[in-house]
This record gives sequence, C-alpha cells and structure tokens, in this order.
Amino acid sequence: MHSGRPILYSYFRSSCSWRVRIALALKGIAYDVVPVNLVKDGGQQFSAEFKAVNPMQQVPALKIDGITLSQSLAIINYLEDTHPTPRLLPQDPKKRAQVRMITDHIVTGIQPLQNQGILKQMGEKNMEWAQNCIGFGFQALEQILKHTAGRYCMGDEVSMADLCLVPQVYNAERYKVDMDPYPTITRINKALLELEAFKVSHPSRQPDTPAELRA
Repeated sequence: MHSGRPILYSYFRSSCSWRVRIALALKGIAYDVVPVNLVKDGGQQFSAEFKAVNPMQQVPALKIDGITLSQSLAIINYLEDTHPTPRLLPQDPKKRAQVRMITDHIVTGIQPLQNQGILKQMGEKNMEWAQNCIGFGFQALEQILKHTAGRYCMGDEVSMADLCLVPQVYNAERYKVDMDPYPTITRINKALLELEAFKVSHPSRQPDTPAELRA
C-alpha cells in the first residue's frame, strides 16, 4: 500500500496536524496520508488500530525512518534535525529562544484549552469558552509579536512559530473570535497564507476534506 515514504496520520481540520503538514511541505518531504476522522464513528482516534499507532489517541502521528512519532512539535523538531533546509529555527540563540517562546504560547497556552475534547466537556458554553481562551492568548501574543515580527513572527524568515500561528488563527476564525484587536497577528497570518507550503497544507485541500469545504 505504501511506498516506504513517511506516513502521516492526520485529520484535515486538526491544527496540530496542519503544523506538521506545513513543515513537510516546506522541507519538500513527500508523504502518504492516513486520515483519522476525529468525529466519525465516535472518533476514529479511539480505535484499537490507531491506539497502537499513538497511545495518546491524538493526531498527528508520523511514521518515518522506522520510528513512529506523535506530538506535533516533537515531529517538527525531528524534521528540523534530519532535513535542516530550509531552517525553521534561527541560528541566533536569542531569536531561537523567542521562536520557541512564541511556539509554546500557542502550543501549550492556547490550543489545548480549546481543543475538541475540552470543548465537548463545555457543552453549550463551548463557543464562549473557545473565544475567551483564544482571546486571552492572542492579547499576549499580539504584544510579543510587536517586538519580534518582520514579515513573519520572527523577522522575515519563516520559523516554527509561523507553523503554529496560522492553524491557531484558523481556529480563531472558526470560533468567530473578533480579530480586530490583533492587527499584527492578522497581518502575519495573511502573509503566510500566500506561501505555497501553507496553501497546499490548508484544511480545505486535504484528501479527507469534505466536498463542501474544499477550496
């Protein structure tokens, strides 16, 4: 079935999966996709078959070079170590630390609070909860980016921070967050969405994207 290429277990709308798809696209790594529908059949991530791939029962997971990796940042860091061009972490230690800081703000400070599992628990208040969590995180992020941004999150080079920012803005738009207070985030997001790697990895262009949501 597969050609020895990396296999990405992904869901079209998963922001964590999208981060990895961007990294693979930027680094020119061809891969095969195994869609894992997080909604259908009560959530295909809970199947025994997928639990054997990732015991945390989350996407993404990537089979590559004889190992299986989960957690988007662990995957992206591995791709960075094994395919260093183009670089996603600056060489300057201060800038590198700032990229990791921005990344962590999104990956640990915003996204987990509004992921599907949490929102399910929130019931009728799920939209309000998501808006509050994202809004609080974006207030901080906007202030940070005012100091670090050029065209993108860190100057004019695409970095790991950008791979996390774009999917998070997509989530914000899905949950109808007012983006007017965040002009820097909005500007960077728009610039990134013009890049081919961000276009081909977009949720509207995946093998498992429903027909009505396709670009």
